[in-house]
Amino acid sequence: MDPASQDINLNSPNKGLLSDTMTDVPVDTGTARTSIPEGLTEAEEEELRSELTKVEEEIVTLRQVLAAKERHCGELKRKLGLTPLDGLKQNLSKSWHDVQVSNAYVKTSEKLGEWNEKVTQSDLYLSASSTLEDWSEKLTHSEAYKKTQETLSQAGQKTSAALSNVGSAISRKLGDMSSYSIRHSISMPAMRNSATFKSFEDRVGTIKSKVVGGRENGSDNLPSPTGSSDKPLQDHAPF
Repeated sequence: MDPASQDINLNSPNKGLLSDTMTDVPVDTGTARTSIPEGLTEAEEEELRSELTKVEEEIVTLRQVLAAKERHCGELKRKLGLTPLDGLKQNLSKSWHDVQVSNAYVKTSEKLGEWNEKVTQSDLYLSASSTLEDWSEKLTHSEAYKKTQETLSQAGQKTSAALSNVGSAISRKLGDMSSYSIRHSISMPAMRNSATFKSFEDRVGTIKSKVVGGRENGSDNLPSPTGSSDKPLQDHAPF
């Protein structure tokens, strides 16, 4: 039998086009004859050997078809732009779905549900739940709990008040600085127009004009700041 030309009805697009380069799995068709097993006739032995040879040849053919299918699948994935990671995700998703619909998973889920129902309906569970509820009620109505709650509430209120005071102080300080800047910018022109400032400015101008005039006349002696004497300064008296 020629395995490469055998039609195994798999609706394969590569039917009859299997690769010639594929190495067939060696099949031992020439099994050495041994003594006829006990309970078998010679005709039955020949029939079994013939069936064994046929099955081994079919295995070889199936392996060749599977390899051709895998190559075709890889080409289709490559054309579709599917990466090995996509295939891995798909395989994991399919495997998890298979696990969820498996009999073992369904039975385990049912068992866990039964155990959960039995536990929640047991006297021990109900007693423990009732005890915890009693403890919770006693705790919330205890003096220590109330004092702690009041202390936390007062601390929160004090913290809010302190933050509010800090914000008010910062706003007031910024307002004072702004007012000072405005008053300073307004007071400067008024001070320049005052009689005291003008008198001081006139005196400085007089001294400056006398100094400049004395230098232009070649005099090295500075005039008196008060203007009471125009005489040059005397030399230091000898000892």
